Amino acid sequence: QVQLVESGGGSVQAGGSLRLSCVASGYTYRGNCMGWFRQAPGKEREGVAAIWRGGGSTYYADSVKGRFTISQDNAKNTVYLQMDSLKPEDTAMYYCAADGWISIAFDQCVVHGASAYEYGNWGQGTQVTVSS
Repeated sequence: QVQLVESGGGSVQAGGSLRLSCVASGYTYRGNCMGWFRQAPGKEREGVAAIWRGGGSTYYADSVKGRFTISQDNAKNTVYLQMDSLKPEDTAMYYCAADGWISIAFDQCVVHGASAYEYGNWGQGTQVTVSS
């Protein structure tokens, strides 16, 4: 079982930045696709960004393109989400996700953006609040 632990959330003013981290532990994670999702109260969980571990190809939702950057340090089994030019509508609980026993294919991960149900492992979430 893979454990995912997020950190780095907090409260910032609009225009500010935050950097989220997600560490995968438990056993040597050998999956291919890791992603960040967010969920605001009363809304569905939405994919924000994803990264293909073997090569670093990335996917971004239209709402965050040009503002968020996903990156990784495979030696540390860590994925990051740098969030710049934050807006109040970015306020949500942010979750790290990783594919499980059923791997997510490359195209699904970083071309189309995999849906939440395709990920087998989830972190507990970290809250991001952006005030205007």
